[in-house]
Amino acid sequence: MTPTTIGIIGLAFLFIFLILRMPVAIAMLVVGFIGTWVMNGTTPALTSLSGEAFEIVSFFELSVVPLFVLMGNLAGVSGMSKDLYEAAYKWFGHFRGGLASATIVGCAGFAAMSGSSIAAAVTMGRVALPEMKRFNYGDSLATGAVAAGGTLGILIPPSTGMIIYAILTEQSIGKLFIAGVIPGLLLTSLFLVAIYIVTTLKPELGPAGQKATLSEKIGSLKNAGTIIFIVAITIGGIYFGWFTPVEAAGVGAFLTLTVALLRKNLSWENTKFVVFQTLRTTATVFMILIGAHVFIPFMALSEIPSDLVSFLTSINVGDLGVLIIILVTYVVLGTFLEGLAMLVLTLPIVYPLILELGLSPIWFGVVVVIVLEMGLISPPVGVNVFVVKGIAPDVPMNTIFRGIWPFWFAMGLCLVILVALPELALFLPQTMFD
Repeated sequence: MTPTTIGIIGLAFLFIFLILRMPVAIAMLVVGFIGTWVMNGTTPALTSLSGEAFEIVSFFELSVVPLFVLMGNLAGVSGMSKDLYEAAYKWFGHFRGGLASATIVGCAGFAAMSGSSIAAAVTMGRVALPEMKRFNYGDSLATGAVAAGGTLGILIPPSTGMIIYAILTEQSIGKLFIAGVIPGLLLTSLFLVAIYIVTTLKPELGPAGQKATLSEKIGSLKNAGTIIFIVAITIGGIYFGWFTPVEAAGVGAFLTLTVALLRKNLSWENTKFVVFQTLRTTATVFMILIGAHVFIPFMALSEIPSDLVSFLTSINVGDLGVLIIILVTYVVLGTFLEGLAMLVLTLPIVYPLILELGLSPIWFGVVVVIVLEMGLISPPVGVNVFVVKGIAPDVPMNTIFRGIWPFWFAMGLCLVILVALPELALFLPQTMFD
């Protein structure tokens, strides 16, 4: 058999394993190891398996994963996420759809500390959904806002998705983080516009809440000042060159731990929760990266990436046409593949094509993360939708999916804007202080 044929058979088995609910990391390990063994023999396959595993677990830059995850978990148990939501509620709650808008703003703020879409959806959903239910918000808007707001966790830095992209493509984690700032703010604004349009067309979905006094608004900002300060120090420190991403993660985790201790929120139960959640998320990310680094050499041996590059660059659709094909393919894959799985499975094939087209790897990292966000709320998989369903078990699944569409189209518009204006993602990284 030719290398390409072996590669296609390997991909077919990979998708079969995923359909059978095998964890994506294990599926990539199995396919990558057996594929390399078939093509190169036992010794290269064993060398790839052991060598890549050791290289990943000893890669110092990956320390950002447990540190930022720890920071987000500590922010959740210390009450900082609730402070952030209450501040957004005081400022936006009296507008039509204001509680949904406050949820989006709160998710954006929490995303800047967690790097996880699921953590953002769970943490803010537990705070926001009871409030929206109390003010008789439509279930579709309430749950849709939480599910969509949670997706900001993998765009606004620190982002687990961007860390994985940076490792797999050998790009700067710091530059990818900073590149996500303006697109993250843009997408947050588009979500707010989507809520305004929905509540204008159907006011009953998002009635106005009580109006806060000026002193209450200022007081809420003081309470939320802690999380704002920590985010400014960590992300600003990376931008101005004060910290490397690893150092920034360490500073952020230390400051968040200090706040949690001062507030006396670290009970034994909360401490166990923070530690176990951090370990679980970190282990998942590391396993995915180990699996990806065993699978990627097999893909290279199969020559599928180089064949695809040759094919797509030869068809007469131009660079923009090829890019549109890639993005549409990602959107379709997002309807049945989990986001991080899609990222590690497709990058070995797509990334060489992006370089061949002369596109910026940093810009593409931001764009592909937005497409991953779309997948997080796309039916039938929609991981964030299932997370919200767990928080609001009384809301039918089809109601939640109905509520995500305005936000899904807002993501699509953000994607179009970034394709038309790549400078929005590249401006801040180009002005970073080294």
